Parts: sequence; structure tokens; C-alpha cells
Amino acid sequence: MNDQATSKLTAIFGLDLRSLAVFRIGLALIAIADLISRSQGLNAHYTDAGVLPGAALSKELLNPWYWSLHLLNGHFLFQVLLFCVAFLIALALLVGYRTQLAIIATWALNISLQNRNPALIFAGDDVLRAMLFWAMFLPLGATYSIDSALNSSTKPLPKRIVSGATVAFIIQLCFIYIWSAAYKSQSPIWWPDGDGVYYSLSFDQYVTEFGQFLLGLPIPFQRVLTFAALGFEWLGPLMLFIPFRTNFFRCVAIISFILLHIGFELSFSIGGLSYISIINWLALIPSVIWDGAVNNIKTPQRQGLTIYYDLDCGFCKKVVHLIRTFLILPGTPLLVAQDNESIYADMLAKNSWVVVDWQENRHFKFEGIVYVCSLSPIFRMLTPLLRWQPVIKVGTKFYEVIAKNRKKAGLFTKPLKFRTLEIKSSLPLNIITLVLLFLTTIWNLKSFVNQTVQRRVASQNDWVSLVYKVLHKKTFQTIDILSHVTRLDQSWSIFAPAPPRDDGWHVIIGKLKDGTEVNLLQEDSPVSWEKPTVKQRRNLYKTIQWRVYFINLNRAMGKKLYPHYGAYLCRQWNSKHQGDKQLASINIFFMKERTVPPGTPQNVEKIIQWQQSCLD
Repeated sequence: MNDQATSKLTAIFGLDLRSLAVFRIGLALIAIADLISRSQGLNAHYTDAGVLPGAALSKELLNPWYWSLHLLNGHFLFQVLLFCVAFLIALALLVGYRTQLAIIATWALNISLQNRNPALIFAGDDVLRAMLFWAMFLPLGATYSIDSALNSSTKPLPKRIVSGATVAFIIQLCFIYIWSAAYKSQSPIWWPDGDGVYYSLSFDQYVTEFGQFLLGLPIPFQRVLTFAALGFEWLGPLMLFIPFRTNFFRCVAIISFILLHIGFELSFSIGGLSYISIINWLALIPSVIWDGAVNNIKTPQRQGLTIYYDLDCGFCKKVVHLIRTFLILPGTPLLVAQDNESIYADMLAKNSWVVVDWQENRHFKFEGIVYVCSLSPIFRMLTPLLRWQPVIKVGTKFYEVIAKNRKKAGLFTKPLKFRTLEIKSSLPLNIITLVLLFLTTIWNLKSFVNQTVQRRVASQNDWVSLVYKVLHKKTFQTIDILSHVTRLDQSWSIFAPAPPRDDGWHVIIGKLKDGTEVNLLQEDSPVSWEKPTVKQRRNLYKTIQWRVYFINLNRAMGKKLYPHYGAYLCRQWNSKHQGDKQLASINIFFMKERTVPPGTPQNVEKIIQWQQSCLD
């Protein structure tokens, strides 16, 4: 392969280490936000006292090859422990501490958590799960991390890398949109009718106030949005592979998809889907953008900065390396004070590090911290606050306490070790990632043909039927086990092939032993059969997990969920009430409001979905 072709492939499939650092931080924040959201329903969703006990999950819903550490024990405290461990590991990923181990553990615990209650899984969970998998093979800690700050190697790291993992990451990102478009293209609602946006915005379980505003716009305009969205999902990802002006088209793709997801977030209540999707695209920011930013922050003040630390203080050495990295002051010399007689004398006299600015002025203690922060591209905005006299007074006192107790302070940084950080191309690893990418392609194709065949009224003799037969042979069935274990089994079919039309809302009535009827969804409100507003739904569904759970109650899996949900409602109420105020029975109704074509009168049908005695 000639140099020009290699250069083109590098431009198309390469990822900048700085972009991967942004991706790592965003991924960690999403993982933390996901844990916080799920923790609000920890007892209800993940313990044996909740809506889906572990034994019932294993017997009725769980794929035999799905695994979950959260199933080892259904007690509340055990789940709290796993959540806390996952949170701490996500924090390690955020700051880039033992990054490779942190991302592997985050991926494993995320899969474990998702498998514990499949009734809560939404498209955002699928995206997070997939991207966490490929992130395990990427050097996410090579820049802006504790790992990079304490890198003991003198060998410079490359700005960007190309590997089997980068190829897999980019292709996986494209799969999310292209396969979604392929699913949508199976339904005439998207093409040629052009009513996909109308039906999507009509699904009240997801829509926001802005989405309702869009729904009120003329139908022809909504059809333009439908065709634009479908076409962009087909063609937008292909901009990444244009062999000329690659950086320009990549930037266009990044900005376009970010705007697309901002639009989705404004229109639908879809949890973290938009955020994780935006973060995925940030991983593709080309090197030219970062190089331009680096040139812009080069000033005499930053280039003239020098920091001196005490050679005999291991804590001090680690701290100045961390400061240089996280305040984004690359290239700042970190020198030993003992090597400069004048500097050393000042260090002893002030019992402080010595910060020398571009005009050879010396700064000490907390005032040195303020000056260094003032040069940081990120934290300079904090300078006015840090220079406020009360803050300076407290900061200086805090610095002096630390300076007098370096050994004790060193206990906090003891786990942080200087280690060699190198990026090497691994042929076996490249082969593994590319093989997994090939299998992921097969699994996506299988999901597509499975759904296509299931939707057909009569069998057909075409390529879909042929592929269906091939992929259901014993060999592929055996290979499928790997997809279940790794959770690379994928189906990118949100609002596809057609947007959901099984709309409506639940009304749950409890009958107390004294004959009183109560509203179990909103205990402080009387029973109401009226359609809830967007605001009322937001109050009812405290998290995206509860929103998805109630949607799934009305899906095929709902038949298996209702008995356990009913028992949960009985337990919850009766644990808080005594005597005649305890529940005798519950009735779960679904007010079915199936979305009708534009201009057609809307009907609502009351359906009783489940009846449960609470006296057993």
C-alpha cells in the first residue's frame, strides 16, 4: 500500500488522543449519571423486594447466556455495594486513573446492571453498552488523565492512532444510524408516506412540550422533517469516509449529528440517549482542531511559566505533574528546587513550591496556585474568585497545613504511581477487534432479517429469506453465544420500523380493606381517568427507567411483568399502612389511545390489564 493510500486511511480511521480523552470524560459522566438515575429506583428495580425478583427474572425473562453480578444476591445492601463500587470505578475512569482497568470494569458492571432488569433497557442503554465495549480497546487514558500525568516514559506519544479498535469504533457509530435507517425503510410510514415524524411526536410517553409544538405544525412540514431525518441517517455517516477534504467533512458530520441529537433531546424525553450520542461524535474531532486550539493558547505568559518542587517530597512531585496535566499547561518545565540555589533558598524560607512567571517574578503557596490557574485555558475563569481575599486567606491556611504535614498528605497520593505509558500497535489485538467487528456486522444483519421475516404476511423467496436461513444454521447459532455474553447483540430500531402507536396511560386503583379506593400512582390525588399532561407524566416517571418500565408493561413482556408489579404494589402500600387502611386488591387499567393517521378522530379504550389480591 503506497504512502498516499495509507495517509488517507489514517485520516479516515484515525482518532486523536485528545478527542479520546474528551470521549473518556463524557463516557464516565454518562456512566455516573446513569448510576444516579438508576439508584433512585434501586430497591424497586434491582432487589428481590422490587418489581422483578431475581428468581422470576432467571426463570421467565433472562436469556440463558446473559450474566449479572447483581443477581448474586437480591438484598438491598448488596445492590448498594455494587452501585457504590460502580460509582467509584466510574470516577476513576473520569480522572483517568488505571484507565484500562476502569473502562473494563465499567463495561462489565454496566452489562451486569442492564441484565438485572431488561424491562428498563432503552436505546440509550444499547448505545452506552456498545460504545463501552469498543472503548476497552482504545487508549482513553493517554491524554488529560492521571495515567498521562504520571507517565514515567520519556518517549513521546503520538497525536493520533489507527488500529482495529478505531476502525471498529467508527463503524459501530455508523451502524447506529445506518441500521436504524434500514429498519425505518421497511415501513411505508417513513417512506413513501412520510408520516414518521408525525407518529413519533404523537407518542405521548416520550414527547416533550417542544415536541408537541412541532406536532402542531402543518403536516407537509412534518413530512419534510421525516424525509430529511431518514435521508440523513442513511447518508450522514458516509461523510466520514469521503477521501478528500476529510477533516472538513468530518467536522460537518460531527456538528450535524450533534444538532440532530439536540433536536431529539428537545422533542423527546429519552434519558441519556442524546448525551451519549453527542459524546460519541466528540471522539471523532480531528487533530487539526486540537492543533489550532493549542496554537491559540500559546502565549508568552504560558510559555514562560516554570514550576519548582521539593525533590525530597514525593507528594509534591506528583501534585505538580497533576496540576500541569489537568490545568492544560503542556510543556511547562517541572524542575527540582534543589538544583537552583536561589530557588531552593526561597523554597526553604517560604516552605512552599516556587512558581516563576514569564517576567521572573516568584509566587508562593496559595498565591502560586492562583497564578497557575490564571494561565489555565479551562480554570482561568475561576481566577477572580480565587483572588477574593477571604478565599486567599483560607487557601493560604490550607496550603500551610498541607505543607507542614506532607507525609500525611502523601498517604492520599500513595496509590498514584509513576508508570510507563506507551501506545504500541498489537497485531493480535487488531485481529481480535476486526473479527469482533465482523461478527457485530453479522449480528446486526441477523437482527434486521429476523424482524423483516417476522413482519411478512407471506413467505418470500428473496435475499432476506436466504440470509435468514443461513444465519439460523447451527454454526451461527453457536457463534451467537458470544454476542449474548458480550452483549454485542444489537438492534438499532428506535422508532423503527414504524414509530410506536400503542399509546396511552395507566390508571391503578387500589381497594382498601375498608372499601376505600385510592390512586396508587399518585397517592395524594383522587383517581382520574383523564389523559395526563407532559408535566404530569414527568412527575409520574421520576426517571427514564420508570418511563420505559411502564411502556414495557403494555408490550409483550408485560404479561410476565404484571404479576410481580402487582405484588410489589401490595407490599409497598401495606408496609406503610395498618389495619383497614391496607390494600385488599388492586386493578391496573390501561387507557389505550392508539395513534391514528393525521386528521382522524382519536379514540380512547379502557382496558383492565391486571387484577391482584393483596390478601394472599
